[in-house]
Amino acid sequence: MMPTLTLYHREGCGLCEQMLAELSALKSRYTFALEVVDIDEDPGLRARFNAKVPVLAVDDDILCCHFLDRKALLDRLAPA
Repeated sequence: MMPTLTLYHREGCGLCEQMLAELSALKSRYTFALEVVDIDEDPGLRARFNAKVPVLAVDDDILCCHFLDRKALLDRLAPA
């Protein structure tokens, strides 16, 4: 089953753009679906993640905030 990564971000966030670029680069070597969600479009997400973006979740489990935890992500993407 292909994992789904959700990147919670906001427009104009430099760290968000950096994490998205890193994830895009990994798509050429790893199989995953990537959903990008703007927290400012949902008051609940804004309240939950406001100062934490970017936030990366893998199959609904929060993996990292602010910076990509590459090792943790690759551990999750590695075949069992």
